[in-house]
Amino acid sequence: MALILTEEQEMLQDSAEGFLDENAPVTAFRKVRDNKPEEGFCRKLWNDMAEMGWAGIIVDEEFGGSEFGYVGAGVLAEKMGKNLTASPFFSTAVLGATAIQRYGTEEQKTDHLGAICDGSQIFALAVDEGPRHDPSTIAFSAKTSGNGYVLSGSKTFVADGHVADKLIIVARTSGEDTDEEGITLFLVDADAPEISRSKTPMIDSRNAADIVVDGLEVTGDDIIGEVGGGYAALEGILSAGRAVLAAEMSGSSQQAFDMTTEYLKEREQFGQKIGSFQGLQHRAAHLATEIEMMKSAVLKSLQLLDDDFEAAGAVCSMAKAKSGQTAQLATKEAIQMHGGIGVTDEYDVGLYFKRVHMAQQMFGDAGFHADRLAKRAGY
Repeated sequence: MALILTEEQEMLQDSAEGFLDENAPVTAFRKVRDNKPEEGFCRKLWNDMAEMGWAGIIVDEEFGGSEFGYVGAGVLAEKMGKNLTASPFFSTAVLGATAIQRYGTEEQKTDHLGAICDGSQIFALAVDEGPRHDPSTIAFSAKTSGNGYVLSGSKTFVADGHVADKLIIVARTSGEDTDEEGITLFLVDADAPEISRSKTPMIDSRNAADIVVDGLEVTGDDIIGEVGGGYAALEGILSAGRAVLAAEMSGSSQQAFDMTTEYLKEREQFGQKIGSFQGLQHRAAHLATEIEMMKSAVLKSLQLLDDDFEAAGAVCSMAKAKSGQTAQLATKEAIQMHGGIGVTDEYDVGLYFKRVHMAQQMFGDAGFHADRLAKRAGY
């Protein structure tokens, strides 16, 4: 498949750009950052996004979605990355919707996909338990009790976990802590009395949560996918998240580059525009080529999710690694080429730097994915 958008996807791109520029510019993100609402985002904006069909972007039409697929989700995420738009789009419209639509029972689909699409339910994926992403190391226990299970354990850095209505908890029903076999996914109410949540403000002004579960009783109806065979489903959910997160970082990289090149054309030093300095021109040209390669990798991962979901994992890892490296390069170069003012609050480049620093670590940084791809290749 050619690495270009279809006509419909280009129309979605234009619509997203117009909507976000009007309703969610960077100045709106600054207000959220400064006012620090409990949610960490504007609830009205999220409701407006749902009315636009964005919350159900990957959901089938029969459940109320717009069925635009992962390329469509990536188009939206890229524009959000350009505007630093804070919303539960990633945790709910991507992770939650993928989990329920691809691996949920018919009853779970009926009960939750419509609520995702209309914005009335926020989902969060609770997977990591340590300081770094390690989805195959799960100590969170799910012990059999009668016809159900009792969940106990803790999770860290759960994106939007502090305001989620539903949690998808990755737990261990059998095996050792580092085994891929024996992992099971459970869908639970986030406000259950056995669950305690503490908000964790991040440097990018988003919020995550640390979650502790103490003796939560669940039934077989709460299981997503297969008992003990949930790792494959988890990998599918994470692949979708990685690709869409890569698209967001692609948007942030492009915006940081555009702001920097405009600054190079305007700033004067030693009586001439600094953009005329050959050293800065070389750095800008190098960054431009890196951004183009990143955009191709990201689009390919999104296309593969739509065309052959089960085979997309490796390409999604590649896209996540490449976008993380490029986004860090783009924002670091933006700060350096802006000089000392690049780190001041007056300029936006520092906000992009903080966001991509967090995004590139979420669900695995470049080192994690390089190791993952090497193991898949037999090294």
